[in-house]
Amino acid sequence: MASEFRSGFACFVGRPNSGKSTLMNTLVGAKVAITADQPQTTRRAIRGIVHRPDAQLVIVDTPGLHRPRTLLGERLNSLVRGTLAEVDIIGFCLPANERVGPGDRFIAEEVGRARPPVVAIVTKTDLVKPAAIAEHLLAVDSLGDWADIVPVSAVEGTRVDVLADVLVSHLPPGPPLYPDGDLTDEPEAILIAELVREAALEGAREELPHSLAVVVGEVAEREGNEFPLMDVRVTLFVERDSQKGIVIGHRGERLKEIGSKARVGIEALLGRRVFLDIRVKVAKDWQRDPKQLGRLGF
Repeated sequence: MASEFRSGFACFVGRPNSGKSTLMNTLVGAKVAITADQPQTTRRAIRGIVHRPDAQLVIVDTPGLHRPRTLLGERLNSLVRGTLAEVDIIGFCLPANERVGPGDRFIAEEVGRARPPVVAIVTKTDLVKPAAIAEHLLAVDSLGDWADIVPVSAVEGTRVDVLADVLVSHLPPGPPLYPDGDLTDEPEAILIAELVREAALEGAREELPHSLAVVVGEVAEREGNEFPLMDVRVTLFVERDSQKGIVIGHRGERLKEIGSKARVGIEALLGRRVFLDIRVKVAKDWQRDPKQLGRLGF
């Protein structure tokens, strides 16, 4: 007799830059969340859908849990805590190339209070030697009472299938939650905004990654064009005039680089050629201003 079909939600949590988004993209088999070697890369609860013959696993990638220093940070933490209460299984990501520290213990306490069982996921195992992985697994084991501990490398695909099996084993029996072939339920405009922010994050330094926000103003097909062409207009917000200069660059060169990189991803998303217009504006201290946070979608 065939086993029952299972469906449900798994939430990935962890410190900023612990490999959550890369792992989700690998499990889904497509890029549904942006990745960057920067803090605060993920600012929304992004859902990626894993289709299997025996199950449908919906992964919710969340912002990194941290001790907040701004109103934005507080709202991102609230988003994560709300998500923890609504899923069937939690995946706590701890990078193998970094020692277990206060941030991990802070998150361990948070997920320890949550209702769902927690699987500890040791990420980035491709960056360390086997002996270091074994040592890290012992440190992770001492952090809490985990349903399982799974070491993985999303980059190399090592043990990702094992992780998927473990996560699915905690899902309840049920029918598929999304149509076959859907990889995410994120609105097109959100995905476009994230692709532009990802391009802007590349090479960004110091406080700039925290200060970037992107809002999509228009996505429309240009009329009267011989070949299909989409006009995409976005606004990239920063907090200070000096940051605006950094984003635009000397004679606009940096902004051109951002546009060129983002356009590739947007054209792949929309399936047609794109004219991308990026405007850079200053929204002073928007991370700390409730009204501006609301206008920017937080």
